Amino acid sequence: MMGSLFLALFLPCAGMSVVFLVYMCLLCYAATHLPERPVSAKQPAETGLSPAELDKLPKTTGQELGPGTECSVCLDEIEAEQPVRVVPGCNHGFHLECADTWFVKNPACPVCRNKLEPGFLQSSDETSPC
Repeated sequence: MMGSLFLALFLPCAGMSVVFLVYMCLLCYAATHLPERPVSAKQPAETGLSPAELDKLPKTTGQELGPGTECSVCLDEIEAEQPVRVVPGCNHGFHLECADTWFVKNPACPVCRNKLEPGFLQSSDETSPC
């Protein structure tokens, strides 16, 4: 009776110890003998617009956008006297500070995700007369 109780407790513990030792040996072997694989790094995040590029984006006031316009970045109403940044191409408007904060990190419109191409950022004095 005592022998069977001993075997019932000892065999599972001994079996688990053997499994653990084999696992540790495999880990040690893999760490010392297998070639190192390069760690896949995240793709670098897209950089946004520079301050010079931000200055080339058109500015207006909330009055020109019309009443009831909402800034999609901060979700506040755009008042008539507030400065507004307009995205060329899609003509979405945002508070000047909200748009600048967004475009420093991400070169795409927050609403439609259209990328701001270099052609959009050319000022009128850089265009050729031809």
